[in-house]
Amino acid sequence: MKQASLDLSLSVKKTRKREFLEQMDKVVPWQALIDLIAPYYPEGKKGRPPFSLATMLRTHFLQQWFTLSDPGMEEAFFDTPLYREFARLPEFSRVPDESTILRFRHRLEKHKLAQEILDEVNTLLSQHGLIFKAG
Repeated sequence: MKQASLDLSLSVKKTRKREFLEQMDKVVPWQALIDLIAPYYPEGKKGRPPFSLATMLRTHFLQQWFTLSDPGMEEAFFDTPLYREFARLPEFSRVPDESTILRFRHRLEKHKLAQEILDEVNTLLSQHGLIFKAG
């Protein structure tokens, strides 16, 4: 049995990356952003069931924050358990592949949601003394 399957967290040191993601988990208005995107997200009546909108939104943010390409994001899910945890992906489940990530980003671009998301996040973060200039 692998250690990961026991859900043991033996690390005593919190990394800067973990601290950053914990802070973003608290300050980003996830539900407001999900509500903004939901009308444009597929319901999954055909083909494979889609990943949850929350997972795809968190994946999009991870990709922006850590400057990852679509293939790089897919690979990072396998290399970095912290990313899977942040994206709310169960441990031994499938992960969004690069084409799924690309289609999500294209959907945001098609409906001009990327700028609205950035504005929404910046409004909230500015109240905390933080700001994102891109992404």
